[in-house]
Amino acid sequence: MKNWRTIRGGWQAATLCCALLCAPTFAQVSSYGDKQTGDNAGDQLPQVLQRVGVAQRLNQPLPLDAAFVDETGKAVKLGDYFGKHPAIVSLVYYTCPMLCSEELDGLTGALSMVHLTPGKDFDVVVISIDPSDTPEQAAKKKAFYLKRYGRPETASGWHFLTGQRPAIDAATNAIGFGYVRVPGPDGKLSQFAHASSIEIATTDGKIAQYYLGVEYSPKDMMLGLIEASGNKIGSPVANILTYCYHYDPQTNKHSLIVARVVQVGGMITMAGLGGFIFLMFRRDLKLGRDHDLTKKENG
Repeated sequence: MKNWRTIRGGWQAATLCCALLCAPTFAQVSSYGDKQTGDNAGDQLPQVLQRVGVAQRLNQPLPLDAAFVDETGKAVKLGDYFGKHPAIVSLVYYTCPMLCSEELDGLTGALSMVHLTPGKDFDVVVISIDPSDTPEQAAKKKAFYLKRYGRPETASGWHFLTGQRPAIDAATNAIGFGYVRVPGPDGKLSQFAHASSIEIATTDGKIAQYYLGVEYSPKDMMLGLIEASGNKIGSPVANILTYCYHYDPQTNKHSLIVARVVQVGGMITMAGLGGFIFLMFRRDLKLGRDHDLTKKENG
């Protein structure tokens, strides 16, 4: 019994060591590994990202007369979604290979835990910053996230818009959403460097609250919607941004490679530690059996 306790104690200690050693490896690799690329000297952002960000313009009115097209191909104005309810506004583009989907995933996940109903208590207005996006692409995005949300009866509260540059600029300037067009892997200017944020606007179309990043607190979001329904304006939040920037035209490389190398290194470390623990465990078991056999023979 004493020998087994020794073995079990050794196993637990080794497991704890493995967890402590491996945790920093994965904690330092963003799960959204390819959001930022380019040379980064100290705290200096890549040059292109210095033109990207979110300037929080609370109480700023949205351009309610800006003309867009909804996911059905119908011509609409931004003001069509205000007057009765507050709205959550999200600026993305529908062909984004990275961060935009994570932003919408985070929004949908948070809303699934908010006890309010889209279309009844608030609206979700998603605006593409890419004038080449189409209503067909918007419809596919809406169908995907409505299915993920799991409440198809709320479809009237979800709006996925496309538009041309004047309307897009009017919306992004009002929100303070800075972004730049960048080359994709094929060298064409088909992608955008941008930060991730969603905004809540009051019933009369003024910006009431910002939520930055890709994970949002359901509690904070619900409070923001309730306050915005009474046309109350919130407070600025810490300006900690998550960037979507995949391709570096200067180095012609993807930062995802760096993240993957670190992840592989962590996997190798875990595999090595796992093998060492397994061998030590087998050795301890063998020593225990030998000890028991020796006791029997001596007896």
